[in-house]
Amino acid sequence: MLMLYKTPMIMGSVASLHLHPDISGDQMINVKRFELIADVGIKQNGGNRNYGNNGRRQVSLIEREQLTEHAADLAKPYFSPGQVRANIETEGIKLVELIGSNISIGKTKLQIIEARTPCNKMDKISPGLRKKMENEKQGVLAEVIESGIIQEGDKIIPLD
Repeated sequence: MLMLYKTPMIMGSVASLHLHPDISGDQMINVKRFELIADVGIKQNGGNRNYGNNGRRQVSLIEREQLTEHAADLAKPYFSPGQVRANIETEGIKLVELIGSNISIGKTKLQIIEARTPCNKMDKISPGLRKKMENEKQGVLAEVIESGIIQEGDKIIPLD
């Protein structure tokens, strides 16, 4: 008898990873890998960045495709990796569509909590960027539900 197994579809990958600097507002630090701690956040970021929402918003993600669109709309050649201050930049996946869902990245698991709220730092990067990063075009915030190390190139797989 032939058995068919449903395998998860790989929908995206990690394009780049970024840590917040010690001094708020300074340039993000590009890294090749970092460790995520369940219910805390990024270990190398001193634990939970805590963007609010009872500490559940621990990691920020945004699609490179979205950044390319914003750059074109603002007549910029591109945004450098980490320039828009997200911890994880992705390729090949629509993050906003996954709000409320769980994903795996490498050996970790995240729950996508909500759309990211663009701050005034976006307009310092490029005037008008904050407005462009509204209406499901701003990336998402996530909670770490299973610890592990992630690195550039890891696959992002929706679990729900």
